[in-house]
Amino acid sequence: MKYPILITGAAGFVGSNLVRYFVSQGIKIHIIIKKNSNLWRIKDLMSKTHVHYSDLNNKTNIKKIIKKIKPKTIFHLATNGAYSDQNNLIKIKESIFDSTFNLINECKKYKFNIFINTGSSSEYGFKNKKMRESDVLVPNSYYSAFKSSVSLYCQFESINSNIQIVTVRPFHVYGPYERPDRLIPVLIKKMLSNKSISLVSPKISRDLIYIDDLIRFYIKIANKKNLIGEILNLGSGKRYTIKDIYNSLKKLTGYKKINLWNTMKNRTWDQTIWYADMSYVKRKINWMPKVNLSNGLAKTLNWHKDFYNEKKK
Repeated sequence: MKYPILITGAAGFVGSNLVRYFVSQGIKIHIIIKKNSNLWRIKDLMSKTHVHYSDLNNKTNIKKIIKKIKPKTIFHLATNGAYSDQNNLIKIKESIFDSTFNLINECKKYKFNIFINTGSSSEYGFKNKKMRESDVLVPNSYYSAFKSSVSLYCQFESINSNIQIVTVRPFHVYGPYERPDRLIPVLIKKMLSNKSISLVSPKISRDLIYIDDLIRFYIKIANKKNLIGEILNLGSGKRYTIKDIYNSLKKLTGYKKINLWNTMKNRTWDQTIWYADMSYVKRKINWMPKVNLSNGLAKTLNWHKDFYNEKKK
């Protein structure tokens, strides 16, 4: 991996875990965050990184920052629109398409080694089979439409300019520092406090990937060559139902309450089939996840206990 390293979206779930990894390795990386970012995930890391403040769609600021850093490895994780409370169309477009366009064009000036763009499994839309990188994209939201546009732009720019730009399409990433209102954190909090839980259909399924496996994946890609225009799935390749997740956490927490399924309305993105075909990734870069669901949930549960117990002190 070549230095300097730049991470965008460093205050988010995935970005903060990636920053934490580099700090643990004694590597002082550069991060770009907004001045109004919620820093609860990285407040203990700020003094251990080079911090730059700017919106990525501010061309003037980004031009100055990138000229100063001259990054060789870029992990682009900044985004908006992935959650139901992020529904401002202009902000979604600016944070996904405009920001990526600005960032790539500034970084190109200094001949980076690799630019890793973070896409989304939602680019595929609804399928009735495993989702593979060659599938036709049928976006089902503004978020997924702009993510799809960026994936195609990155692929074209990479091939046309003969530079390494890779798009990673993560499926359901979970683990420490995930948003508290997401499925697994909500289940853990409710079960630890022995409260009733509203549940959707038990048949809803997801492909879960533990955050440590994601970090391994990004680091491996950052050290690879000959990834011109690549688009790579990031999942376990396995289909887990909401019931599987619920039962695993119930067993881990010793939760005793009985809850009824279908007491919560399914969300528009809830599907019974939503998982990655990982055969291309296995063949292309010889990578598969190491953390199974049971171990990943146990690690996540232990983190929640430690983190929230520490907050109470």
